[in-house]
Amino acid sequence: MVDVPNRPEYQSELFKKGLAVRREVLGGDYVDGSLARADDFNAVFQQMTTEMAWGMCWTRPGLDRKTRSIINLGMLSALNRGSELRLHLKAAVTNGVTRDEIKEVLIQVGGYCGIPAALEAFKIATEVFKEIDSAKG
Repeated sequence: MVDVPNRPEYQSELFKKGLAVRREVLGGDYVDGSLARADDFNAVFQQMTTEMAWGMCWTRPGLDRKTRSIINLGMLSALNRGSELRLHLKAAVTNGVTRDEIKEVLIQVGGYCGIPAALEAFKIATEVFKEIDSAKG
């Protein structure tokens, strides 16, 4: 873990609270890289993401991280947000979502959001699983 760049956008307690969860779920290298690449134009977006999604949503006690991951997979698949789906597939595995559970989420997407949305999500999930498996050795 690297130090968070000293930007005014990154100083609130909500940011720090969200940052801790964001690192745990997405991985410190990914998050720290995103923060380090931020500039005067887009640092406020890093603030918004970290405070709103991670500080306000992911830290709430009403759902566990596994459930939140499952919900994200469905929403990102339905919205056809491939880059974020790729990221959150890895996070879902970190949060204990099994491949069989992911498969069932994507089947549900196909039934309610359409076959094209599910097809794209299955393609991305297959790629992510191959990456995970090859990293294991």
